[in-house]
Amino acid sequence: MKQTAKRRTEKETRPARSAERFARALLAAGRSEATAEKYARYARRFEERARECGLTRESVQSYRKEAAGRHSAAGANGMLAAVNSYLGYLGREELRAAPLKVQKRAYADEKRELRKEDFARLLAAAERLGRDRTALVLRTLHATGLRVSELRFVTAEAAERGEAEVTMKGKTRGVFLPDKLRRRLTEYARRRGITRGPVFVTRTGRPVDRFSVWREMKALCAEAGVEPARAFPHNVRKLFARIFHAAIPSLAELADVLGHSDVNTTRIYTAPTAASLRRRIAALPLLL
Repeated sequence: MKQTAKRRTEKETRPARSAERFARALLAAGRSEATAEKYARYARRFEERARECGLTRESVQSYRKEAAGRHSAAGANGMLAAVNSYLGYLGREELRAAPLKVQKRAYADEKRELRKEDFARLLAAAERLGRDRTALVLRTLHATGLRVSELRFVTAEAAERGEAEVTMKGKTRGVFLPDKLRRRLTEYARRRGITRGPVFVTRTGRPVDRFSVWREMKALCAEAGVEPARAFPHNVRKLFARIFHAAIPSLAELADVLGHSDVNTTRIYTAPTAASLRRRIAALPLLL
């Protein structure tokens, strides 16, 4: 009886252990902590399902169908990407499911776009409330187009030389720190007694993560008069991309600056809003 219970317990904990090993493998391959955590979460759920139905093509397709029925196409594809990656980790590439076909929109969702004036109000609110680190994080994201997970490469040494060396997904790129930002970073590090390593750290000395920056941005919304749906870290990166592309209309150059391997990802960042696209179409010399 005890032996049966023991085997059942081991079987139940196997998905969690496999998912954790998968997460560690993703981190070792250069994926961000947020991605590794998300993929492991979906892998764990999939494993629990596969434990009942078996790891077969049919169970994967059933998972795909269920994901499509419960989530948006983008959400379902995110889940499938995680499961496909997990199947690759297990050496079962032949079971991978095709992503759902999604017709890309020609314009961005205006209700969720962070406008330049929104960013200015968030920044002013952070400074008004004396949240120096939050204000400087926002300035850094805005001036460089970095991901939050890449902020750890903004070090005291990088601030001194005016360039951060970012290594993600097995690739390294240089990110210039404009002079005004560099001086702010150097002064901030000096006040905090940071002489080496990441400039933006928590009280325990760990680099700030995406959730903490997201939470700090949301906390500014009421004071800044900005819709919370617009205020999240990735939108600051997209704002940088739009400003860069307006000044230098080269998707290839912008992809290099942002660290994108696929220029189609960069294209999403520079999509016009519906109002902007409507104005452009209205200005066309059409025979109406």
